[in-house]
Amino acid sequence: MCSILLSINPKYVEEILLGNKKYEYRTRIAKRKVDKILIYCTNPVKKIVAEVEVLSIISDEPTRLWERTKDHSGIKDTFYNKYFSENKVAYAYELGEIKEYDEPKELSYYGIRNAPQSFIYLD
Repeated sequence: MCSILLSINPKYVEEILLGNKKYEYRTRIAKRKVDKILIYCTNPVKKIVAEVEVLSIISDEPTRLWERTKDHSGIKDTFYNKYFSENKVAYAYELGEIKEYDEPKELSYYGIRNAPQSFIYLD
């Protein structure tokens, strides 16, 4: 079992927690098989607020991936297209069951000093 920590903007964290955003898009993904994502909500929250099960990882050409996932993307197509404008391959973590923490956790709880730009493994 492998977990990663992802830094996510508060507006997208909210969409995940509401169940509207069922895919987390990335330009690169973990090399290990990821079972769980811990969600670090960026500024101004700056805490780990939830964890979510990873059902699958999808990779495809950006336009095709958008067509497959747009109904539960939780983002606008303009943002998506800009995010993947330089990429030939787009990735999406398909999100499953969400566990929102009653008390958000500091990075230091996991021995982490700084929020990752992309992701970090938690073992």
